[in-house]
Amino acid sequence: MLDWLKVNLQYLLPKHLVSRLIGKLASARAGKLTTWLIKLFIRHYKVDMHEALYSQPEHYKTFNDFFTRPLQPDARPIEGDEKTLVHPVDGAVSQFGDILDDSIFQAKGHNYSLTTLLGGKPELAKPFKGGKFATVYLAPRDYHRIHMPVDGTLTDMIYVPGELFSVNPLTASNIPGLFARNERVVALFDTPVGKMAMVLVGATIVASIETIWAGTVTPPAGKNVQHWQYDTDGEHSVHIKKGDELGRFKLGSTVVACFEPGAIEFEDLSAGQVTRLGEHFAYSAQVANDDTDSQEPESV
Repeated sequence: MLDWLKVNLQYLLPKHLVSRLIGKLASARAGKLTTWLIKLFIRHYKVDMHEALYSQPEHYKTFNDFFTRPLQPDARPIEGDEKTLVHPVDGAVSQFGDILDDSIFQAKGHNYSLTTLLGGKPELAKPFKGGKFATVYLAPRDYHRIHMPVDGTLTDMIYVPGELFSVNPLTASNIPGLFARNERVVALFDTPVGKMAMVLVGATIVASIETIWAGTVTPPAGKNVQHWQYDTDGEHSVHIKKGDELGRFKLGSTVVACFEPGAIEFEDLSAGQVTRLGEHFAYSAQVANDDTDSQEPESV
């Protein structure tokens, strides 16, 4: 009964209004009140401040500064070589697997549309049909900057207006099409393993979604899908190395990564698995093919 209430009350909650009001509080320089809220948050969610570049709550002038805190330089080493993809965030794997035509698995009994996820643009969704996806949930205690799993050149960014339901596991199991109905920012990249989509999904009380090339994308919340295209060569092109930051959430949310067919294979991934930025996530499918081709037949 309690879970039913937690889910269904979200339909009645003025989610955008609540999120923006909390966003204003989170960005306020409120002195001792800010420090008290940060300490309360650390205790309640058991945040590991030993990894933070600045471990003292008093260092942070706003709650947003604390929530998007940088880590110590050696806290998340980037593993592998150019054939390896790394986890883009600290979080937990919600789901992963094959994109079945235009359908992505959300939870038992719930799928959602790839095309809708990417802003309702069939031409952008087409390369990913039959490919692979991974959905990673960032809990409140997690590090909330998003990094590149592989080298990439930005080609497109799409802002998609929508709801602001919670994206925690309970809601994901009960709200149909959750990730394709919440407000989100889609970033498309050309990479050594093909095209890649990184979808930054908003949620209740997520005060802001930012990217390194555009700054704050939302708020304010828009009413229409907006699409930006970027040059892939020249001084204004955006190239991001594996492990470098691409954006951040101010308060928790979810990332959905999509890849083309035959591009990658996931490495020892499982639903519920804890992820850490920089650890092995996947590898180029070409590596697996090369390894298979190089194996000599056994002598009889």
